[in-house]
Amino acid sequence: MIELILDYDSIRDGFSKVGCRLMAGRYFGKLMIKIMLGDSSVKKTKQIFAHLFLMLLGLGEANAEYALNMPKGVTRISNDVYDLHMLILWICVAIGILVFGVMFYSIYYHRKSVGHQAVQFHDNAKVELLWTIIPTIILVVMAIPATKTMMEMDDVSEPDMTIKITGWQWKWEYDYLDSGVHFFSSLDAESNQARQLGSGVDAADIENYLLNVDNPLVIPVNKKIRLLLTASDVLHAWWVPEFGWKKDNVPGFINDAWVSVEKPGIYRGQCAELCGKDHGYMPIVVIAKEQAEYEQWLEEKKTQALAAASSADREWSQAELIAKGSEVYQANCASCHMADGQGVPGTFPALAGSSVVTGPLDGEVSIVLNGRAMMPSFGAMLNASDLAAVISFTRNGLSNKVGDSVQPLIIKPLLAAMAQPEEDDDW
Repeated sequence: MIELILDYDSIRDGFSKVGCRLMAGRYFGKLMIKIMLGDSSVKKTKQIFAHLFLMLLGLGEANAEYALNMPKGVTRISNDVYDLHMLILWICVAIGILVFGVMFYSIYYHRKSVGHQAVQFHDNAKVELLWTIIPTIILVVMAIPATKTMMEMDDVSEPDMTIKITGWQWKWEYDYLDSGVHFFSSLDAESNQARQLGSGVDAADIENYLLNVDNPLVIPVNKKIRLLLTASDVLHAWWVPEFGWKKDNVPGFINDAWVSVEKPGIYRGQCAELCGKDHGYMPIVVIAKEQAEYEQWLEEKKTQALAAASSADREWSQAELIAKGSEVYQANCASCHMADGQGVPGTFPALAGSSVVTGPLDGEVSIVLNGRAMMPSFGAMLNASDLAAVISFTRNGLSNKVGDSVQPLIIKPLLAAMAQPEEDDDW
């Protein structure tokens, strides 16, 4: 006999890191599983079942939000999809009732025990014609509204505004093409901290854990908004269930869709295409506002962009750069290089003690701006102030003590040069 004793507190802490709380602890202080071992051939099997049992104990809260039917959305498209779903569902239910009703009737009233004799025949043209025509009619009845809905989903003509959505590892880029507003959206700071191993932060204490972002997409209600979807690196997929559709973000290709939200609110989604290590940490948050509130938000965003641009024109103290750089690092770099800069051996290099980070300043600046190997170009993601701050932080934090720093005034012309299109000698 082997007695396996599992402490609930340790189990709960482990599960909480992935957003699952083991509920058994409400009733048991300790869970004891006694595994009776007959021979070695069944040992591993019994251990597997024991672990599965423990996992099932936590499913009650992990799957708290579920429904038996497809939920209705908040857009005209999502409502049309729901109506189409219900139409086909009831048609299938009616077919099921009819078929199984006839089958059970035939089984019961034409059974051998009541003296019925089976009729022998090889074909029946009328019956065969009937069961060909009826399914055809049913398919046509379903196809007409389905085709109408699909055509409506693809109709991106005459939009009130256009937003370009670009997927990155692992964030979203939003570009309001009509107003000039542009920003990136990443996992919020609280969730990002809690998900780090050894952070000491209990994910259960964070509202909407892994479902919040630092910069949500904000749109006005009752406006037809065209969305252009692409990606900068690998396949992503932009998906908000309440909008009634999902679109892939494909590198080098632009998909388009449209949305018109009927009522204000906060709507959450996820990247729905496995896109790498942090695929599970790039949520989507869309906030629909009334037109007046949306215009106010738009002006605030423009003011923030101007302030960020002007911040690159002044000289920062080293303390300011390091403090700002710590925030930028946690939001953009910690997912690969870890919060303490130790990296992931064999996959993501450590920044603590790195010869690149502690070496010549120009070398690190070039890599951060232009990328290298799996590391993306942060020159396309961050402004001059953020870039200068994060470079200064890595050289004077994470146990590094280089002592120097870089100013946004130095980074700004480098970004301008990156944005300049290359000249073609043939023209």
